[in-house]
Amino acid sequence: MSSIAENHESRSRPRQIASWIHLGGYITIIAGIVAWGFHTQRTGLGDAPANEIVEHRQVLKVYLLSMAADWALLYYCWVGVHKFGGTLRDLSGGLWTSWRQLLVDVAITLPFWVIWEATAYGVHWLLGPTQARSVYTLLPQSLLEVVVWILVSMTAGFCEELQSRGYLQRQFHALTGSAAAAVLGQGLVFGLMHSYQGWKQVIVISALGVLYGALAAWRRNLRANILAHAWSDVWEGWLKLLVWR
Repeated sequence: MSSIAENHESRSRPRQIASWIHLGGYITIIAGIVAWGFHTQRTGLGDAPANEIVEHRQVLKVYLLSMAADWALLYYCWVGVHKFGGTLRDLSGGLWTSWRQLLVDVAITLPFWVIWEATAYGVHWLLGPTQARSVYTLLPQSLLEVVVWILVSMTAGFCEELQSRGYLQRQFHALTGSAAAAVLGQGLVFGLMHSYQGWKQVIVISALGVLYGALAAWRRNLRANILAHAWSDVWEGWLKLLVWR
């Protein structure tokens, strides 16, 4: 009986895509990012005003550092997967090979984005006002800043989805044997990675991370995730303010 149970578990538990030591290294890096984020939320960056996280004049520098950090962390994930005999496809589930695939994913992205927005609004409403330092000074104002913000959003859509849903969610699934635990776990980590925005935003973003994780588990690839994530960042950081001004 025990051998039957072990065989069933081996079939239901997916194969890890990188070593557990590599996963431990990833979690250690994330812990450092989380600690830095909470410290930044408490003290601000540089000579930031009391209620803001950074002076707006530093925003382009922050954008470039953010993109560099996203690519560096994705590279770390890829190295671990590559050493384990995997490829970029193991992280992404495969990118588009036809216009039909792209159209299907766009059709999925639109209603998902509505659910995403409703969830963000609902959790914000439940939590109430926040006393955290404002991150609005990070949002673009000039044309150059808007262009770079769109690049930041596209980078986040690609890199963060491959990191959180492509790497971490699959590693958690292999570790726990539970798809639900993997979705919830990566969502919490994803939220904590935004600790520089304060505790309430960590909760909101964790909920959104769970939504992204559920979408990835359903689709078994990250194509719609990448579209939804990039679009949501462009909308929240720029277009939303432009439309509702």
